[in-house]
Amino acid sequence: MQIRSGLRPWTFSASLIPVALGAVLSYKYTGVCNLTSAMILFLSVAAVVAVNSAGNMVNTYFDYMRSVKLRAGVKRDQAVLEEHLQLTQMVNGAAYLYGFAMICLWLLMWFSPAKSMHLAGLFFGGLSSSFMYTGGVGVKYYVLGDLLVIFTFGPLALLFSFVSQTGKLTFIPLLLALPLAVSTEAILHSKHAREMDADKKAGVLSLAILLGSQGSYFLYTALLFVPYLVFFVWGLQYSLPLALPVLTIPFSFQLEKAFREGGPADTRISTGTAKLNLAMGSLFVAGCVLASRVPMMDRIIDT
Repeated sequence: MQIRSGLRPWTFSASLIPVALGAVLSYKYTGVCNLTSAMILFLSVAAVVAVNSAGNMVNTYFDYMRSVKLRAGVKRDQAVLEEHLQLTQMVNGAAYLYGFAMICLWLLMWFSPAKSMHLAGLFFGGLSSSFMYTGGVGVKYYVLGDLLVIFTFGPLALLFSFVSQTGKLTFIPLLLALPLAVSTEAILHSKHAREMDADKKAGVLSLAILLGSQGSYFLYTALLFVPYLVFFVWGLQYSLPLALPVLTIPFSFQLEKAFREGGPADTRISTGTAKLNLAMGSLFVAGCVLASRVPMMDRIIDT
């Protein structure tokens, strides 16, 4: 059994980078770096990755149960379609991972200076979002899935990490996660654009279907390059290291060219976009560590 296929570890960067960014912002805010803060970071990472993994399993399970991908006749999720994981194992795996994440939350409540109600609210907000993407209402099938991902993968994970470390509930750090959230949406949109024909046959209404092939290309291009504009402005306005993610722009031009010339059907576009997201996010976290001034930090201190 290849459990790795169900967990989809290549998606972890979309939640790990924001957690790391939240920890860096908390250090900039408090100046505290000790064993307790390291334990809080470890538990935050464990909780977020567990919820991410469980959400991936739920996604695959409900896609299968709704027969979205089988009716389309396209083998896209190796975890189920090649029977690497049985459905019962998928359900059990998701339940165990959600349970493990809740244990991490309980431990966080012991170590973190944050109010338990704040931690619980942010945690269960993320957990609910990971489930509702395909489970329950299944917002993925009604265009709204893209909006849910933009909000959950990045801003919410960053805020959970920041509040866990500082105990201060403020929504200002969410603004710092927006460029990374846009990059994460590029991953999802490239996947939806690749599966556009299959989703049409299955009755799924994605943003890529609404926009069509040409519209999807323009949106994908915007999602690739808009974050660079933000990083460049922050680098000029606050501190030059914040512009470090701009170093990845040659890879974005390669992805744009591949999408334009070969269309979204090339699976390397989605995987390449995920790698770009990891590199861009890592450089931004490093830039925040090195920066003498971080955007919005003054406002956080003043609140």
